[in-house]
Amino acid sequence: MKIALITDTHFGARNDNLAFNDYFYKFWEEEFFPYIDKHDIKTVIHLGDVMDRRKYVSYKIAKDFRERFVLPLVSRKLDVHMMVGNHDTYYKNTNEVNSLYELLGGPGEEKYPNIKCYDGPCTEEFDGVGIHFMPWINAENYERAMRSIQSTYAQICMGHLELNGFEMHAGHFCEGGYPKEMFNKFDTVMSGHFHKKSDDGHIYYLGNTYQMTWSDYKETKGFHIFDTETRELEYILNPHTIFDKVYYDDTTTDYSDFNILTLRDKFVKIVVVNKKDFYKFDRFIDRVLSESGAHEVKIVEDFSELDASNVDDAIVENAEDTMTLLERYIDELDVDLDKKRLTSTMKSLYVEASDLEL
Repeated sequence: MKIALITDTHFGARNDNLAFNDYFYKFWEEEFFPYIDKHDIKTVIHLGDVMDRRKYVSYKIAKDFRERFVLPLVSRKLDVHMMVGNHDTYYKNTNEVNSLYELLGGPGEEKYPNIKCYDGPCTEEFDGVGIHFMPWINAENYERAMRSIQSTYAQICMGHLELNGFEMHAGHFCEGGYPKEMFNKFDTVMSGHFHKKSDDGHIYYLGNTYQMTWSDYKETKGFHIFDTETRELEYILNPHTIFDKVYYDDTTTDYSDFNILTLRDKFVKIVVVNKKDFYKFDRFIDRVLSESGAHEVKIVEDFSELDASNVDDAIVENAEDTMTLLERYIDELDVDLDKKRLTSTMKSLYVEASDLEL
């Protein structure tokens, strides 16, 4: 039996930005649904963070979610299982109030007979194979979650987990989560939550389905197919991207021949490496702005004329990146605080700010 695994869909992301909304559904309508139709896949498991905003959803996002995601699942009579992720919960200390139950119905109140939602741990069986579901763990359900791990017969766990040692974003590793050893009982663990795809051979963070922030630029996105018989996990790549960069250097490239249509429906950064001919640069920018069909274009001056050969060697040798400086500064603070937790929080804020810059 083959199961389609998806996670971190974040419908309504980027403040209900409709460009992102259309980009998201392009993946479902052109890639995901055609794939499962072609390969006759009848079961789908969503590993959490179905919706993006914890407090509310707009009418537009709710309408598209129902018409372009839920109803195609229903019309195909797929067996669908959705777990609550941290973005699906209204409160931080309990999963009791969540977007899945309100939009799709909770236990005994399902609005669609083939879609089942979970706010707590349980074991479900698929073709004779037990899979332990572990939605978002919080203060209210922690003890129940720990007991469920000990009592389940399942060898496979799927959930929305925050575990230490795994890469959350490029260069940023989780330090404030749970120890991964909590899940040593299972042969294989698959999880949503962290958007960067990674694994240690035992625990697999599947990564989100499409690009959402600039930190996703050039990162692979997609979904997985899990084979219950062979226990193999196949990765299906999402070919659609929404971020692009152009490194402008008119000393090596003639931009009068640049195919600007490759930037259509993209968020674009033009990084200026060399700009010797100002007239040609202005003409190129005019073409991009007026003809490319890009959602947004931002120009980044690289200041590469500040050649490293002009900088004192001692300065270069002692230079530190922003993350290192931030960590060192917090470590030297004379305060009675959990510095590891503070560092992790500040790094998260730095990465989030970097996604929004420029």
